[in-house]
Amino acid sequence: MTQPDQQVVVPVLDGEDPWTDEELAEVREDLVFDIKRMQRAIATAERDLAKLFDEGTEGAGRDPADVGSTNFERDQEMSLVQNARDLLDQAQTALRLFDTGHYGTCEACGEPIGKDRLMVFPRATMCVSCKQREERR
Repeated sequence: MTQPDQQVVVPVLDGEDPWTDEELAEVREDLVFDIKRMQRAIATAERDLAKLFDEGTEGAGRDPADVGSTNFERDQEMSLVQNARDLLDQAQTALRLFDTGHYGTCEACGEPIGKDRLMVFPRATMCVSCKQREERR
């Protein structure tokens, strides 16, 4: 973890301005905020999912349409929980990289991710080229 008096150096692409201390502080703050937001979202979604599972076991003579609707809602909630967990994992990984001085370097090719990309998507761990290549697979 970086110390308060330790300078964080994040690489930039050719032609990009170096990161300012204020920009780095804002990115770190955004990551911490995202982590807290995702943790709250997961807790809420898990409570909602537990309610749906409880409702699914009540009443043996339930209408098939109600059962289908409950199953659909349950599947949607499970998908939301998994998506929130994935986003949380991305934000935690980015924050760990930030705090250990490895933030801003593509995990695939080792080149800078790019300041513009990180300002828009602070959870990014890959440059645009590597991410596009990964998504095509």
